[in-house]
Amino acid sequence: DALMRLRAEYLYSLRDYPSIRFNYTSGDTIRFSDWAVGIKPVVVKNKVSFTKAAKTSDYSYKNFRKYMRSIFYYAGTASLSRELKRQSIANIKAGDVFIKGGFPGHAVFVVDVAKNVKTGKKIFLLAQSYMPAQSIHILRNFNQDNLSPWYPEDFGDKLKTPEWTFKKSSLKRF
Repeated sequence: DALMRLRAEYLYSLRDYPSIRFNYTSGDTIRFSDWAVGIKPVVVKNKVSFTKAAKTSDYSYKNFRKYMRSIFYYAGTASLSRELKRQSIANIKAGDVFIKGGFPGHAVFVVDVAKNVKTGKKIFLLAQSYMPAQSIHILRNFNQDNLSPWYPEDFGDKLKTPEWTFKKSSLKRF
């Protein structure tokens, strides 16, 4: 939830309303720009339909938060893992996500990347949260105390964090 909220809040702050969109677990795309003009999703027995519920546009923060509550209720790591695009570790950048979709699933996100100018090697910093969108914290690297809280790009086939292990192929980007 925190990952979706951070992305949406950032885009909302830019007034980039068309880019605020997430998929429900059903696969249906729910856009804030539609929501703001009154087009609301209606969920009945895992089927999503849309209805025009308002005659005026409402891009207010209060309405944005209503939209996000809907997203938190019907979307999660299962849907996010299907909609994000796979990335290679060589191209890692802040905002990327290691994600394991499911029920439960989990995601940790890259908050910073540093590159050694002499060797070209990269290290990255990870953060996580839980549901609902609550306090975000930086992850320690218990595998390499001398590098912690940073993680090296050459971590092997599996990225081991304090609570979850991710495949190298689980790095994705919005």
